[in-house]
Amino acid sequence: MRKLLLLAFIVAIGGYFAWPYAFTVVPIDDDGAPGEFDPVGYVDGIWEQLDTTTRQEAVELSEILAAIRPDAAGRAQKEDLATVADQFGLITAGEAHVYMVRATGTITELDTDTSLGTIELDVDGYDGPIVARIYVGPRIPSDESSVRDAVGFITFGTFREQTEYGRVSSEINRRVITMLSALDGELVQGASIGVVGAMTIRTFNLVEIDVSRVNIVPLEIDVR
Repeated sequence: MRKLLLLAFIVAIGGYFAWPYAFTVVPIDDDGAPGEFDPVGYVDGIWEQLDTTTRQEAVELSEILAAIRPDAAGRAQKEDLATVADQFGLITAGEAHVYMVRATGTITELDTDTSLGTIELDVDGYDGPIVARIYVGPRIPSDESSVRDAVGFITFGTFREQTEYGRVSSEINRRVITMLSALDGELVQGASIGVVGAMTIRTFNLVEIDVSRVNIVPLEIDVR
């Protein structure tokens, strides 16, 4: 009986001290209920920081690509890619390697056969085998979260659930598409551009990763 009482006391004390750390802080409405998450308002609040962070901390894409050394099949070892990510980007909890990047170059190919429009860029300062592809819309893949993840200050623990976290990424991408729509007709083969954005190399549960192509979500494209 004494052992049971002692165990109950320990559990109660442990629960008391652990309680403040078991929950995520969420907005509360005036009636005391948790507020509906507003991804537009959230992104409005962090957009200037996101834009400034990306512009100031972006790494030359040519340097990142030069550090990645794929084999003849376009594949690289996960441990080698981790070294590159540690130097130039971040590794997320899900083992994705994310980078804030900048580049200049020439558009060599424009693909608008599907709504996932892309351009391929001949990156200035890089002459290796990796193809750099930039999303130009009118749609970005629904699972694309490069910008959200690469800036480093938008973390999952801030949100109540995965859905809210995903809605932030969707809202960022929606704004990217709006920006890109203003460039309609300017992104043509042979055009010289500058780009600032983010990219992801997914490595979860993999040993060898196909790096023959990287995909970039742009925050800015400057047609020159």
